[in-house]
Order: sequence, then structure tokens, then C-alpha cells
Amino acid sequence: MARRFRVFAVAAVVWISSAAGSAAAPLRTFYVDPAGNDSAAGSITSPWRTLQKAADTVRAGDLVIVRAGHYAGLYLTTSGTATDPIIFRGDPGAIVDTQNPTTPDGINLEGASYVVIESFAVTGVPRAGIRAVLNHHVTIRGNTGDLNGRWGILTGFSDDLLIENNTMSRSQAEHGIYVGNSGDRPVIRRNIVWGNNANGIHMNGDLSQGGDGIISGAVVEGNIVHDNGAAGGSGINCDGVQSSIIRNNLLYNNHASGISLYQIDGGQPARDNQVLNNTIVMASDARWAINIQNASTGNIVRNNILYNQHSFRGSVAISADSLPGFVSDTNVVMDRFSTTAGVTAVRAAHITELRAAVLGLE
Repeated sequence: MARRFRVFAVAAVVWISSAAGSAAAPLRTFYVDPAGNDSAAGSITSPWRTLQKAADTVRAGDLVIVRAGHYAGLYLTTSGTATDPIIFRGDPGAIVDTQNPTTPDGINLEGASYVVIESFAVTGVPRAGIRAVLNHHVTIRGNTGDLNGRWGILTGFSDDLLIENNTMSRSQAEHGIYVGNSGDRPVIRRNIVWGNNANGIHMNGDLSQGGDGIISGAVVEGNIVHDNGAAGGSGINCDGVQSSIIRNNLLYNNHASGISLYQIDGGQPARDNQVLNNTIVMASDARWAINIQNASTGNIVRNNILYNQHSFRGSVAISADSLPGFVSDTNVVMDRFSTTAGVTAVRAAHITELRAAVLGLE
């Protein structure tokens, strides 16, 4: 019986709408305004002047509304609760363009859990626009970060994290969104990440920083990731990421790799992940659309569109030690693959086993 390619799937970006659970009404509401005074009550008619005054005052259940204007950032160590989070919400035009009083970041959550940061513009700070470390159940939603010194968003040892509906662009040294340090179950969805010097979205278990070096249970979905990687990296980069789902993302015109699964500083290889329904169109100076290396076994690549404008690089580069358990089917691909870490491109007709693994032959 003649073998036939199964390439009938269509990958698309899906802007998934989710009904978030209704939080309780805030216990107290405070206001910050460029014309305010930190000796005032923080009320709607007598607002505070600085974000740090609000950060030093809030407790679980408080809402801080920040009016339009330019601000130094905040350093928060106080946690909310599951039923009464702390919420900092920027009005349109609320801009953080000076670092907080303690670290070279804009908005910094240091051990502060059950906190929501939403609708701020953070630009031009020396390190991270928004940083969240040593915490859990943090939501970073609807913010923009542009031209920050190292990262747009950085998290570390932050479990059950939600990063959604943000635009993170033109990070000068590294990445748009960096989720690291063994933080499990992050959800990164519906963000626009573009023009960052290295990775667009980077997940790294960071074994060298402590912990088990593994990020598990991640969901990365519905993101638009483009024009990243002038200094290397990937559109979506996964070092030591396991049992996670990367789906319904649109990646285009990135200049290094597309989606990468591997181990450098992760505690183990990037195993048992699902890469589903993504559309990846690589720039003419780019690497491979899908890059799987370092014994990253058991990964599933299905229903993706993988196109490369490079002269010889193509759809999938997978190392021989990553092939065990690899499943790939119903992808729309080019006839270019590699089992030599992407150094040498080979045509599928010349490697029967790889052709069957990557294209899904009947």
C-alpha cells in the first residue's frame, strides 16, 4: 500500500476567552495621583503621590487605582489571600518610567502572593519592567512594557502564575517574558511579544539558582510572538520544561529559533510536552521552526504550520537522542529536517525514519 502524507491540519491563533472567577469587592480602595500627597488619606479626593506609599500601606483585599501620570515603581512584600487579593490597577496613561526605591525594576513583588498587577505602562527602567519572585498566585494582566533594560516581565520561583493580555517589546538585553527558577503551573496567554533582543517568551528551570530546575504544568497559548531574537534564543524557549502545553500561538519573523525544547540550565531535559496548533513562519536569517535537543524525549508535535524562509533550514531539527517517544502528525511542513542539531539539513526522502516520525506516514 502506498504511503501518503497526512498534512490536512490547519494551525491558527485562537484568542481564548475565559471567564475569570469573580473576586470579592475590595475591602478598601485607595488612589494615587501625580498631584497627590503621601500625607493625605489616599482617598478619591485626597490621593497619595507615590506607588510606594500605597505598597507600604495595603493589606489583603485592597484595591489601588493609579491615575494617569508618570511614577517611580513600587516594591511590595505584603500578600493578599485567595479570596481577597491585593490589586494595583492603572488608569489609561499610568506610566512607570523610574525604578522602585529598592531594586532596579519598575514594579517588584518580593514574596508577595495573591497580587494582581494590571493596566500599567512600564518603560525604560534599568532591569525588569515587572518582576515577581518567591511567591504564588500572581496575576500580571493588561500591561505594556517597552524598552526596559533587561526584561519586560521576569518571574522566579513563582507558582500558579498568570501572565495574560500584556504587550512586552524591545527589551534591550534579553527577553520579553522570562518565567524561571522552577516555578510550576504558569499560564502565559494572549500576550503580544515583539522586538526583544533575545527570546520572546523564555521558560527556564534555572537549576543553577536552586530548586529542582524543572518547570512543569505550563500552558502557553494564544500569544503573538514576532521579530525577536537578534541576539539569539527562540520565539518560545523551553529549558527544563516538562508536561506542558504550547498551543495556538502565532510566531513570525523571529530571527533565531521558533519553539525550542532542550536542556542547558534546566534540571532535566524538556520532556513530555505538547506543541499543538501553532503557526510558525521563520525569517530568512532564522534557525529552525521547531528545535528539540538534549534528550528531550516524549514530545508531541501535532497540527502545526511550520514554514522557514531560510535558504536551507526548515521545519524540524531534532537530535537523535530526542527521538524516543517523539510523536509528530498532521503538520504542514517543508521538506527540510535535521537530526544534527540543525547544522546539516536533510531532505525527508533521504531519511526514512525521520520522515515517518516528523510527517506522520500511514
